[in-house]
Amino acid sequence: MYSAIRRNKVNSFFIILLFIVIVGGLGWLAAYIYRSPGIVITVVVISVVYAAIQYFAAGRQAISMSGAQRITEADNPRLYRIVENLAITTGSPMPEVYIVNDPAPNAFATGRDPEHAMVAATTGLLDIMTDSELEGVMAHELGHVRNYDIRVSMIVYGLVVAIGMIADVMVRVAFFGRNNNGNPVVLIFGLVAMIVAPIIATIVQLAVSRQREYLADATGALTTRHPEALASALHKLSEYGRPMQKQSSSMAHLWIADPLKPGVMQKLFATHPPIPDRIRRLLDMGGKF
Repeated sequence: MYSAIRRNKVNSFFIILLFIVIVGGLGWLAAYIYRSPGIVITVVVISVVYAAIQYFAAGRQAISMSGAQRITEADNPRLYRIVENLAITTGSPMPEVYIVNDPAPNAFATGRDPEHAMVAATTGLLDIMTDSELEGVMAHELGHVRNYDIRVSMIVYGLVVAIGMIADVMVRVAFFGRNNNGNPVVLIFGLVAMIVAPIIATIVQLAVSRQREYLADATGALTTRHPEALASALHKLSEYGRPMQKQSSSMAHLWIADPLKPGVMQKLFATHPPIPDRIRRLLDMGGKF
């Protein structure tokens, strides 16, 4: 169990390191072509500031976009007490608890740290899960908060913004800059940066998202000491899953199961690892306590 958590943390670290290398390489190339390091510094500063703003605002934005309604223990004792017991077990502050009125079974967590955590479950999830399965799902979501996944996501988000802005600068320089002197090599580099860099950035971002799902699964299983319950919950999500009524691709990575309508591009750029793989890993963990 601990080895699974450590492996996922190491994988996430190296993926983010790759991201930083991509940003650095593009920045160096842009500075070389335009002969102005100041452009790269400006782009990175803007990206960091933008990511910082999103870091503090993302939690409330996600709640608003999902249409979630905050509840108290009196509104839904079952969900509230399960979350409360998990918070006590892990020694974490009690998060805000929300319910989303949607028949699609799903759940998500957000918040930049355990002190600002919010967890939400859909009415569809509450309808089909047993208490142990619901506990597994909520432990998974609290695992995201305890692992500071929102913080990691915001770092990656800032890097994505930086790559996009640098690629935009490079293509503008390639076509309109005065320093390329009609050099076809500069044009080629500009076009490649414009087309390839954002795609690579998206793929790396999705890879980080998938690794954090594996990590949250492992953390949730470690919390409850019952990985089979989370595996059973994931099986139900695969059997009864459906697209959310209120969809938003910008917060798709937050949900425990992909909330979007499936399609070819959606499968190619999936924010979640395949559920069968997640179930297999959880069942493998079951015999290692």
